[in-house]
Amino acid sequence: QVQLVESGGGLVQPGGSLRLSCAASGFTFYINSMRWYRQVPGKERELVARISPTGSTTNYADSVKGRFTISRDNAKNTVYLQMNSLTPEDTAVYYCNVYMGQDYWGQGTEVTVSS
Repeated sequence: QVQLVESGGGLVQPGGSLRLSCAASGFTFYINSMRWYRQVPGKERELVARISPTGSTTNYADSVKGRFTISRDNAKNTVYLQMNSLTPEDTAVYYCNVYMGQDYWGQGTEVTVSS
C-alpha cells in the first residue's frame, strides 16, 4: 500500500532552517509528481511546493518562493523540502502528498518557528 513518511520537523528560531524529508513506498515513485502541503489548525491545507517526476519542474506558493526548495531523489524514493529564512508564519504541520486518482497523505511533521 502507499506509504508516505515525513520527518525533519521541529522547533526552530525565526531566520533558521529545516529540511523535511518524505520517504515514499508502495507505488512507482519516479513517475509521479510530489507535493508538500502545510496546515495550520482551523485553516485549509495549503499547497507549498510541487515537483515533477524527474525534478526538472518545480512550483511554489508565493509565500515561500525564494526561501523554500523542493527536491527529490528517485533512487531513494524520497522528496525533500529545504526551508530557509523561516518565520513564525511558517509554523504548521507539513504533509507530503501524491495524487494517483486520489490523494495520499503522510502523517505530517510539525514545524514550529518561535523564539
